[in-house]
Amino acid sequence: MKKLALHWKIIIGMILGIVFGFIMNTVSGGKGFVADWIAPFGKIFINLLKLIAVPLILASLIKGISDLKDISKIKTMGLRTIIIYVGTTLVAIIIGLTIVNLVGPGKGMSQDTIAKIKTKYENDAGVADKLMKASAQKDAGPLQALVDIFPSNIFTSLGEAKMLQVIFFALFVGICLLLISEEKAKPLVSFFDSLNEVVMKMVDLIMLFAPYAVFALMANVIIAFDDTEILLKLLNYAFCVIGGLALMIGFYLLLISIYTKKSPLWFLKNISPAQLLAFSTSSSAATLPVTMERVEEHLGVDKEVSGFVLPVGATVNMDGTSLYQGIAAVFIMQVIWPEGLTFSNQLVIVATALLASIGSAAVPSAGMVMLVIVLESIGFPAELLPIGLALIFAVDRPLDMCRTVVNVTGDATVSMIVAKSLDKLHEPKPQNWDDNYDKVK
Repeated sequence: MKKLALHWKIIIGMILGIVFGFIMNTVSGGKGFVADWIAPFGKIFINLLKLIAVPLILASLIKGISDLKDISKIKTMGLRTIIIYVGTTLVAIIIGLTIVNLVGPGKGMSQDTIAKIKTKYENDAGVADKLMKASAQKDAGPLQALVDIFPSNIFTSLGEAKMLQVIFFALFVGICLLLISEEKAKPLVSFFDSLNEVVMKMVDLIMLFAPYAVFALMANVIIAFDDTEILLKLLNYAFCVIGGLALMIGFYLLLISIYTKKSPLWFLKNISPAQLLAFSTSSSAATLPVTMERVEEHLGVDKEVSGFVLPVGATVNMDGTSLYQGIAAVFIMQVIWPEGLTFSNQLVIVATALLASIGSAAVPSAGMVMLVIVLESIGFPAELLPIGLALIFAVDRPLDMCRTVVNVTGDATVSMIVAKSLDKLHEPKPQNWDDNYDKVK
C-alpha cells in the first residue's frame, strides 16, 4: 500500500485542527483545554525547527561557499539574488496597490463598525506593542540596519538567532576557507559538510511530527478568534490581501514555467510541505529548515545556492509582507484619512515598503510593525495610528499566515532561478529519515 504523501498528512492535520478548534470554541472550558493541553505541542515543534535553523544556515552556507572554489562566483550569485529579490518585491507592492485602489475596501465602511473596532482594539496590548517596536526601529540611525549586520560576538548572534549576523559570519568563514590552502581547509570543510548532513536528517525526523503539530497550531489559532462579527466586516479588506497574494503566487509559477522550464504543478507539489508549515507557524524563519530541505532534495537546487539564497531570503525577501503593507496602508487611509490618498504618497509607500521588507524580521506579525513605519513615511497623523492598527488587528493573524506562505514560495522561486542561471539546478534526489536505518538498527 502506497504511503500517504507528507503534504496530504499535513493538510489533514490542518483541517482536523480547524474543526477541533471550532468545536472547542463552543464547549465550556474548551479554550483553556486547547491552551493547556494542545497548544504546547505546536510550540515544541516550532522550537525544534528554530533549534536547527541556525546550525543549518551556518553549515550549509560555509560548505556552499567553500565548494564554489572561486570568489568571483560569490559576487555573481549575491548580485543576482539581491536584484531578483528587489524585483519580485516591487512587483508585489505594485500588485497590492493596484488591487486596493481598484476595489476600495475601505470606502463606505460604516461609522458604527469603525467605532466598534476602535473600542475593542485601540487600547489592545498587541497594538501598543507594535507601536512601541516601530518607534524603537524608527529612532535608530539611518545606517543602523548596516551596523546590525556585523556581529561583535558570534556566540551571542548564534544564541539569539540574529540571522543576518550569522549569514555574514558564515560568508566570512567560507571566503577565508577559499583563501587558505585546500589541505588546511579540508578538516573544517568536512566538519561543516557532516554537520549539514546531520541537521538535514534532523529535519526529516522533525517532519514526522509535522501533521500533529499543525493540528495543535491550527486549533490554537481558531480559539483566538472571539469576534466573528468584526471579522465579517473586514472581509473585503481580507479578500483584497488574499487575492493579491494569490496573484503573486501565480507570478512565481509563471517565472518557474518560463525560466526554469519546470511544471508549476510539480513545483507546488514539492514545496507544499514548506508552504503549509509557513501557513501554520506564520514564521519564514521557523520554516527555513524545511524550505531548505524541500528546495535541495525535492526541487534539485545545489546546496551552495540554496545555502546562500534561502537564509538571505528569509531575512530580506518579504514579498507577501510588502504586498500586505501596500494594501493595509491604503485601506487605513480610505477609512480614516482619505485626504492622504495622493499619487505622490503612494509612490512613497512603494519606496518605503521596499526598504521596510529588507528590515522586517521573519517572525509572526512583524509586517504590522513595518506598516507603522510605512504610514509615518507619508505623514499619517500620529494620533490616528492606534485607530489605524486597530482597524486591521482582528484579521492580522490569518492574513499573516497567508503572506508567510508567499514569502516562503518567493524564496524557493528565486533559489531555483538563481540556480538555473548558474547551471546549479539538477535532478532532485529526495532522502528519507530511514535511508540508513537498516544499517544501525
